[in-house]
Amino acid sequence: MTAAAIVEAVWRIEQPKLAARLIRTLRDVGLAEEVVQDAFVAALERWPLDGIPDNPAAWLTRVATNRALDRLRRTVMLDGKHRELAIDLAEMERERPDIEAALDEDIADDLLRLIFTACHPALPAEQRAALVLRMLGGLTTTEIARAFLVPEATVAQRIVRAKRTLRDARIAFETPRGQERNERLGAVLEVIYLVFNEGYVASSGPDWLRVDLGNEAMRLGRVLAGLMPEQPEAIALLSLMELSASRFGARIDGAGNPILLLDQDRGRWDWSLIRRGLDGLARAMALTPTPGPYQLQAMIAACHARAVSAADTDWIAIAAYYQALALAAPSPIVEVNRAVAVGMAFGPEQGLAIADMLRDEPRLKDTHLLPTVRGDLLAKLGRMDEARAEFRRAAELTGNERERALLLARASLNLT
Repeated sequence: MTAAAIVEAVWRIEQPKLAARLIRTLRDVGLAEEVVQDAFVAALERWPLDGIPDNPAAWLTRVATNRALDRLRRTVMLDGKHRELAIDLAEMERERPDIEAALDEDIADDLLRLIFTACHPALPAEQRAALVLRMLGGLTTTEIARAFLVPEATVAQRIVRAKRTLRDARIAFETPRGQERNERLGAVLEVIYLVFNEGYVASSGPDWLRVDLGNEAMRLGRVLAGLMPEQPEAIALLSLMELSASRFGARIDGAGNPILLLDQDRGRWDWSLIRRGLDGLARAMALTPTPGPYQLQAMIAACHARAVSAADTDWIAIAAYYQALALAAPSPIVEVNRAVAVGMAFGPEQGLAIADMLRDEPRLKDTHLLPTVRGDLLAKLGRMDEARAEFRRAAELTGNERERALLLARASLNLT
């Protein structure tokens, strides 16, 4: 592996941790992001010449801290807030010998603090999620725009405004307590699940999965569930992620190509994760008589997990859960998934009827999801030319290279 490839791999793993650590100290999201990026640029310049350091994370922390100190020292107003920040950073600098030992301590807490901070009521919901996906997930504006079904320029504006609001309002980088914590829970759950979904199917790039993001989201989910053990939706989200992640090992072949759910070797599923997910779902169900959106999605994932083979899947139950989910948390994505479930449970004609009602939905016009589903349903109905056209359209819209290849392959086959 080249030094540049190692830097990229380290960036994916360490960027959110380092950003969260520096935001806690700097209390300025924009400045933290800039110095983290400076540190990785320095790594790209130095590691090919000097070799990979024994502890890349510690090296990056030192460089980012030094860059932050340099910027603050150049600031003419080195008093008040800037003086306090410089003192804090200087203290970090004096503690250098302890950095390597402390790097992994409270990292999950730092990341969780970042999420709770970004989910402050001062920020609109769309800004909260965009900021955390950028800082925690390391996603580009293009990837975030695909996740939210909005233009890239809109996402960029949301992130800039969120950083400015947090800076100007001097919002504390902390995990709130009591009622304030409960009030932010829904937004925090949404952001963690968005990070997980980007790991489950990468919106762009050469890889079908980003297991690092999926694992990070699950780790945050476990911290959150431990922090709020009385909240059924927090437990249900963790259950949903564990049940979904149990399929990671079966979702790609040896060359990294996608394997769709019905074609997966279920012997390659992670049954320890399935047991944990089912146990978590049972705990969530015991806490409330009315399932919330994450509990409903976990119930859907549990139907797949319990099926010994694809033919044993209880599609009627899954269709019913999607119907309940459409009422509890309506969205065009839920409707697309409901079309799939109804098509499997009651026949492709009924699934296609639901999908066709979404053809004029503006939030779906730039995503591959609907044409992919329509292509599959049309193929099952024997309408081959229409199916191929839908798969070609889906291939044009997806940003993931593996998914594009799969869709083009389906478009070229004599579908039956």
